[in-house]
Amino acid sequence: MKTKTAKRPVSGARRRPGKLWQLRLYVAGQTSKSLAAFSNLKTICENHLNGRYRIEVIDLVQQPHLSKGDQILAIPTLVRKLPQPVRKIIGDLSDTEQVLIGLDLRPAD
Repeated sequence: MKTKTAKRPVSGARRRPGKLWQLRLYVAGQTSKSLAAFSNLKTICENHLNGRYRIEVIDLVQQPHLSKGDQILAIPTLVRKLPQPVRKIIGDLSDTEQVLIGLDLRPAD
């Protein structure tokens, strides 16, 4: 009789292998912070989510009414809609380690 050994996953992304991550990035126009936030988010997703993500960018200059649904108070703000629970990260997402912890892709120390 053979025994299978399962390795315990380290990160949140590995715990949810088939799940699609739905991310919503709230920005205000094409400012340097907004562009940096999108660029940083795209890099993080490509490196840690292996194509299992969808990014929706919402420009609050063009659609200010959309800020109410996710209770956006500052921009840029990233909202992780799925997998639940919903999480929010404010800023340009330049601190990769903090973003990974905030998205539950890496455990906090």
